[in-house]
Amino acid sequence: MLTRTFSTTAIPAAWLGIGAGVAAGALWGLVFLAPELVPGFSPTQLSAGRYLAYGLIAAVLIMPAWRRLWRSLDWRAWRALLALSVSGNIVYYMFLANAVQRGGVAMASIVIGLLPIAVTLVGSRDHGAVPLRRLLPSLLFSGAGLACIGWESVSTAGGSPLGLLCAVGALVSWTFFAVYNSRWLARLDGVSAHEWNLLVGVITGVQALLLAIPAFVLAPGQHAVPEWIWFGAVVSGVALLCSVVGNALWNHASRLLPLSLMGQMIVFETIFAATYGLMWEARWPTAFEAAALALLVAGVVSCAQAHRTRR
Repeated sequence: MLTRTFSTTAIPAAWLGIGAGVAAGALWGLVFLAPELVPGFSPTQLSAGRYLAYGLIAAVLIMPAWRRLWRSLDWRAWRALLALSVSGNIVYYMFLANAVQRGGVAMASIVIGLLPIAVTLVGSRDHGAVPLRRLLPSLLFSGAGLACIGWESVSTAGGSPLGLLCAVGALVSWTFFAVYNSRWLARLDGVSAHEWNLLVGVITGVQALLLAIPAFVLAPGQHAVPEWIWFGAVVSGVALLCSVVGNALWNHASRLLPLSLMGQMIVFETIFAATYGLMWEARWPTAFEAAALALLVAGVVSCAQAHRTRR
């Protein structure tokens, strides 16, 4: 198994990976706002619309390299792409959209915020990975930050139990995606991180065609033409920024950083989602929210320090 670590001689590559991870989190944070921007549309419609747009954009971009990629990938790679598109896109986003609409942005971002801890724990078991005891301070910082957000959310909001279950479902599906995707990126030869993301997008788009039947044909809803135009703009923007650009940045970071550090990069999705939520609500963070953001950042810094090795 290929294990990625970095030392003093590889600091530039490591910082590039961290920068790509931060940028991916900044774009992914926008996903939490999408259900709020189009509240009259169901989670199934949001998921189908976003991934139809993702598949269409990806198909156009991958066209010049399609023949080469078709010849270079075996059936196991295509099976992996199918599993990744289901777990990390269709299933994850349906769970997330339901969690946001039924429990609110805060509750959803809290539960999804457990992703860094889950992925870091899985990555710590890789051969040659940083020992878990060195990652413990980072995990404690992250856990304390999430506890602050959780306390604030529980004391001020009343989300439904179904919303919480959907958030947990999103957590499980994306943990699988992050780990499985990282494993495949480490073994791929002749396929760039961006091309891998576009292939996931093409397969996701095909799956979204099946999802579009119950979403738009069986339950179209009562919407005026301007509402449909706004819906199309929102899902297309999310597809381009979050799925095409954001996923490409994430894959680039995954090839430069070990999985145990990549787990902490997911923290930035929570940080930016919370920031966008505060901007949407036009208010300053409370004391608990400010402490949570500071602790989450401290967790990332601590994790990066733990991965640095001396000559």
